[in-house]
Amino acid sequence: MMIRRVPFDHPDAVKLNDQVQAEYQVRYGDGGDATELSPTDFEHPNGVYLIAYDERDSPVATGGWRTQNANGEGNLDGDAELKRMYVIEQMRGRGLARRILTALEDHARAAGRSRMVLETGIKQPEAIALYTSSGYEPCVKFGYYRFHEDSRCFAKAL
Repeated sequence: MMIRRVPFDHPDAVKLNDQVQAEYQVRYGDGGDATELSPTDFEHPNGVYLIAYDERDSPVATGGWRTQNANGEGNLDGDAELKRMYVIEQMRGRGLARRILTALEDHARAAGRSRMVLETGIKQPEAIALYTSSGYEPCVKFGYYRFHEDSRCFAKAL
């Protein structure tokens, strides 16, 4: 696998984002993640967006982080918020999500961020298992879904 930095509005990123939104629709029946994101959220030095490509140069996994600081949605100064972690169904179970997650943590740490935070939901037990096995612990809820019963938030010191 080759992991590349790409803009959030790159055609491969758009394709994978459409796929993850469709999966959220199946799991939650709510039209997908309504969190507002902009391509500038993932531009240096405010974040990064990564895509893993297979040997045929097909995009198979993605994830990004964006800078968050203390705000009215529960973030703290120094936060890096993990967004759009996704592995296509045919490539799951091969450690791709963990590789993307590690690369994102390394990048956020190098950018001076002190904590990686994320929000996921109870209908994504695979995601929760990945994060907890990678050292993430439950934290105070933040962000767009902080008042939703199915939402779960996690954090890890960088």
